[in-house]
Amino acid sequence: MVQKAKILLVDDRPENLLALEAILSALDQTLVRASSGEEALKALLTDDFAVILLDVQMPGMDGFETAAHIKRRERTRDIPIIFLTAINHGPHHTFRGYAAGAVDYISKPFDPWVLRAKVSVFVELYMKNCKLREQAALLRLQLEGDADDPDREAEPAGLLAELSARLAAVEEQAEALSKQLDDESADAAAVATAAHLERKLTGLRRALDALEPGTGSNAAAMPS
Repeated sequence: MVQKAKILLVDDRPENLLALEAILSALDQTLVRASSGEEALKALLTDDFAVILLDVQMPGMDGFETAAHIKRRERTRDIPIIFLTAINHGPHHTFRGYAAGAVDYISKPFDPWVLRAKVSVFVELYMKNCKLREQAALLRLQLEGDADDPDREAEPAGLLAELSARLAAVEEQAEALSKQLDDESADAAAVATAAHLERKLTGLRRALDALEPGTGSNAAAMPS
């Protein structure tokens, strides 16, 4: 079963949270509510999120201050933030949103289809990053186990073949996503995140190739 991504919705108005849930329910992901900046920061202490939809105007800790706290934490600094605002004070106000760490800044009322499409891109990137981490962790655990057991010399080749096949599937999906972003002239932040994912995939592919018998350090270690 594929684990669903979590999307954090932050707004002090219950009717706005309800509207966001109605718009994003079609993505079939886990939607988490927070009615204040403080509540959002508490949720971020324990759960991982694919993207945060953050209202700018809230009593107490507003969206800008909440985003600043999120970006200061190592655990949460890389989570994409989409600001939602009912006011528009011109370029300076928008610039403040991007300066606070937002990847996008959308004024209300917004187009539900556009918002859903933007959120879906970050959910896809998050899921592919999760797959990449799982493959790397599996490889690391297997290699550590093989190092402790000299009798298991034939198994790594089979494991590497399986990992290579799984990685190829992720690479294919990442390539398709990158082409989709290019075709739709997506946000620069989404394109940059996709490029970062592709670089990670390239690094993992090189590591796997180096572990194949007859290549890289393995070839040097083989007796003549």
